[in-house]
Amino acid sequence: MLHCDYIAWARMKFREKNRNWKKLGLDTTMTKRSIALVCVIAGSALLTGCDDPAPAAAHNAPPEVAVVNVKPAPFTVVRELPGRISPVRVAEVRPRVSGIITERLFQQGSDVEAGDALYQIDARPFEVEVMAREAAQAKAEAVLDQAIKHAHRVGTLALQHVTSEAENEKAIASKRQAEADLAAAKAEVARARLNLDYATIRAPIKGRIGAALVSEGALVTANDTTNLAAIQQLDPIYADFTQSVGDLNKLREALERGDLEQVADGAAKVRLIVDGSPYTRSGKLLFSEAKVDASTGQVTLRGEFPNPHHELLPGMYVRVLLEQGVDSDAIAIPEQAVQRSGNGSSEVFLVKPDGRVAKQPVRTGDLQGGKWLVNDGLKAGDRVVVEGFQKFVAGDAVMPKIVEDVSTAEASAHSSMN
Repeated sequence: MLHCDYIAWARMKFREKNRNWKKLGLDTTMTKRSIALVCVIAGSALLTGCDDPAPAAAHNAPPEVAVVNVKPAPFTVVRELPGRISPVRVAEVRPRVSGIITERLFQQGSDVEAGDALYQIDARPFEVEVMAREAAQAKAEAVLDQAIKHAHRVGTLALQHVTSEAENEKAIASKRQAEADLAAAKAEVARARLNLDYATIRAPIKGRIGAALVSEGALVTANDTTNLAAIQQLDPIYADFTQSVGDLNKLREALERGDLEQVADGAAKVRLIVDGSPYTRSGKLLFSEAKVDASTGQVTLRGEFPNPHHELLPGMYVRVLLEQGVDSDAIAIPEQAVQRSGNGSSEVFLVKPDGRVAKQPVRTGDLQGGKWLVNDGLKAGDRVVVEGFQKFVAGDAVMPKIVEDVSTAEASAHSSMN
């Protein structure tokens, strides 16, 4: 009601002034308008003040921001490197005898076991060859039996001095020759049976067989350069990847300075990123080549991974995550906490003990798992802002809310927005 009293008072004063000006013969037209305008403005101001009783102090409360406490902790240095999948074994199926293919015994693209029959070559010529060699063996056995008996008789007569020693030696030599002929005949039988067995072409290794490159009725030749099919062993499987010599030298220097600790033997893990998603099974590092590719300056490394469901196929492009060292007291902060200054350097916002925000330049290292490894600029106990950057500028007072990690900070930010 204060504004109403003020307006009434203003009108009364205006009437008094108007009467006085008329007595003096002055023009009151412009004065009326001016005083009326002043009353309207003053009344509006008072109305506004009366209708908005909320205290102005509510708008001055410090904004809430999410922060993380800097805590040194062990940090495993992981390198992400490009790689390709390759099979553990590759075997090309080739004929070992010549002949006509009469039957294909496998399904293309199926899994086969070592020793499974894949192709059948016409076996009749080889069966006949076995029969002929067995007959030759029987003949050699008969000759040997006769030579043994003859040598025995001649030896008895030689003891009785009925025949000459020369005849005895000749009989012994004939027996030995017959024994050698029998051994050769047995070898020929074994060769014939082996060729008969080779008429059935079998899988040399366990794995997945590809397309059939010949069909029934085709003539194949022993030791031909054309293969009939290819088998690849897919479980386990290799991932071949490369790393630059410069990165290897930096790693070696960090290990020598003591900035990093060597990963324990057998503890290093090799993981894969396939089509942007992590592969569920970890592998092991097999070797690192001791030579550098002269054209690329890269060193080749190989990891072995279990592949029971054949999710990894030869030729696939993958990203390989390789553990190479451990920083025992590293400082790592969420990726979103690091900002870029005007000159391109890295900086973060710290909440000081007085509750005000200050910029802090930092030197970052690797980005792994959504966290920056900070090499310089932060110490234990610092409070780094991770959410709420739009609510303040450097020097403002804020209300810090401690979160454990970036996922917690994001959840807090979403809840405050909603």
